[in-house]
Amino acid sequence: MYESHWRLDDKPFRNTPDPNYFYSSRLYEETLARALYVVTEGQGAMLLTGDCGCGKTLATRILVDELDPARFEVALLTHPNFNPEELLKEILRQFGFEAEGWGKSRMLRELSRFLIHTRRRGASTLIIVDEGQLVEDDMTLEEIRLLLNFQQDTGFYLTLILAGQPELADRVESKPQLSQRLTVRHHIGRLAPDEARGYLHHRLAVAGGGAEIFTGAAEDLLIKSSGGVPRRLNFFADMALLTGFGRNLPIIDEELVDEVVRDSLF
Repeated sequence: MYESHWRLDDKPFRNTPDPNYFYSSRLYEETLARALYVVTEGQGAMLLTGDCGCGKTLATRILVDELDPARFEVALLTHPNFNPEELLKEILRQFGFEAEGWGKSRMLRELSRFLIHTRRRGASTLIIVDEGQLVEDDMTLEEIRLLLNFQQDTGFYLTLILAGQPELADRVESKPQLSQRLTVRHHIGRLAPDEARGYLHHRLAVAGGGAEIFTGAAEDLLIKSSGGVPRRLNFFADMALLTGFGRNLPIIDEELVDEVVRDSLF
């Protein structure tokens, strides 16, 4: 809608996990380094946490994009509020099995065969459970833990990344058997002010922006109001672009950003 007004090729602040807009901040580099270490070195399992809107989902998408599809079989569960049988069925479905009507014993047997076959052909298996705080059934968390029983003396048959909001860490800690399996842990923090400014400029550049759109004071207020949370920063910046377009403004100043922030629902 507003792209041509601001001389952009695309909307730069969509709140979707689009790898094309990935901004390589210190926080993301550390997150990806740890995740890649767990996956490529067969470390078993990782707990990845972060506040709402800080980029956990994007980090997992970038991780998957970094992996060679010829060497990694990946199942990505984005709505994981399953019972144990539904969990196994969804994992198998993503690995190409039609498990409808299968009992749990058969599902575990077929998953075991798949993992062993994948290992024998020189590939690895990765299961990512995103939004893990949504898992309500304790038995499903136990089933997630039991996935790590697929191992041999030389290592695990699969790697598990359990990602979610900070309350997931508290839930994991209350379950010692699961907690002890998640040996690698990482929390994605918020962007520092200089990183948030770089984030704004990067996304505008990817969207084709060249000329100044936000004044320096406007950027300062966007960054302060967002608290360093990328999702909030995206929302405020997108609303400012839309409002400025609606008023046919040549540039977005601090007053407009202040109005957008005050009128928002955050």
